[in-house]
Amino acid sequence: TNELIKGAILFFAIGVLYFLLTLLVEYFLWLSPAGRTVLFWSFVAVEAALFVRFIAFPLAKLFKLQQGISHEQASKIIGGHFPEVNDKLLNVIQLNRNQRESELLAASIDQKASEMQPVPFKSAVNFKKNTKYLKYAAIPVVIFLLASVLGEKDLFSSSYERVVNYDTAYEPPAPFSFFVLNDNLNAIENNAYTLQVRTDGLVIPENASITYNGESYYLQQTAPGMFEYTFSQPVEPIDFKLKANKVTSRSYTLDVVKTPSLLGFEMVLNYPGYTGKKDEVLKSTGNATVPEGTQVTWNVATKNTETVQLKTRDTSYVFSEADQQFNFQKDVYGKLDYAITTSNKKLIDYENLSFTIGVIKDEYPEIDVESKQDSTNSELVYFLGRVSDDYGLTKLRLVYYPEGEKEQQQVEPLPLNKSNFDQFVYTFPGDLDLSEGVAYE
Repeated sequence: TNELIKGAILFFAIGVLYFLLTLLVEYFLWLSPAGRTVLFWSFVAVEAALFVRFIAFPLAKLFKLQQGISHEQASKIIGGHFPEVNDKLLNVIQLNRNQRESELLAASIDQKASEMQPVPFKSAVNFKKNTKYLKYAAIPVVIFLLASVLGEKDLFSSSYERVVNYDTAYEPPAPFSFFVLNDNLNAIENNAYTLQVRTDGLVIPENASITYNGESYYLQQTAPGMFEYTFSQPVEPIDFKLKANKVTSRSYTLDVVKTPSLLGFEMVLNYPGYTGKKDEVLKSTGNATVPEGTQVTWNVATKNTETVQLKTRDTSYVFSEADQQFNFQKDVYGKLDYAITTSNKKLIDYENLSFTIGVIKDEYPEIDVESKQDSTNSELVYFLGRVSDDYGLTKLRLVYYPEGEKEQQQVEPLPLNKSNFDQFVYTFPGDLDLSEGVAYE
């Protein structure tokens, strides 16, 4: 039992130490599959030998599967440990083997046996002496803890995996790694996108390249270990890899965000009826000058667009949509500064086109009249007038009534050319039926 305890401690100490040594050899040397095969089976052989030497032999003797020490050897060990026993136990065993039995021999054996009766022979085995071997078991534990704290996190785990899978080929790690510095790999359609790359490791490459669509291009070095490359107006997603000094990065994908854009734009102007103007359609522009009250309809054809808005200083209007065709209608009574914007889920107000619609206010018709009294007949008054209107004249009337009695007014149509400007002459009272002695306004 004592040998088994000591053997277990030594088996742990030497076995674990050799295990760590095996892993360290693979970690630093990156052996070939053949080398790792030898390393693995050497480890198995050494551990098996240690198990047989320190565990199996004591167990076999403990369970009497193997002959232990002889009685004479045990007697000598006990006699050496207990001075009061000395060689008495050995003598008893030797006397007991004497084939010539006699009463004298039996009495001698009994006498010596009775002298040794109080001696606790099991105390000759001191289990506490095995504690001195614990320091050997602490050595691999300390080495493992120091390597785990001060070394790399996967120092033992990575080499363990390679040793266990000894028939698998592994590539040693590259002397540096590529790191893409961009927050995301999302380029906007038809817009230039600059890729920023950093290398990190023991080696700083002088040149690096990028490979995509079956072609390779050099990156521009901006600082030691820092590189850039600009994709010019990408339209579709691009798969690419980075290379330098025979080191190749993993595959990356540059996604392309489709832009909400205008394909066609027209503005239908429905003028008020009083203007007499024929409706118009303006294409590719949102600027115009229109009469007050004009109804404007915007028709927009788009691509990759989910929302079109017309935005003024304080209000936003959403266009109605049907199959990427958007439209919106509004009556305009004052100057309108506005913008038309396009959006989708990833790009809000991507296109922002500003326009202005000026408004011509509908002014009152103008009339300018001069009156002269006939020098020979004081009852006749001559009126000479000019009338005008931006959108054409429709009526010209003489309105007269007794002085102070407007409710009795009467109307006399006057001849008029329905144009923007006309002149007229009228003689009062002419053929009007007026009451004698009444003053008229």
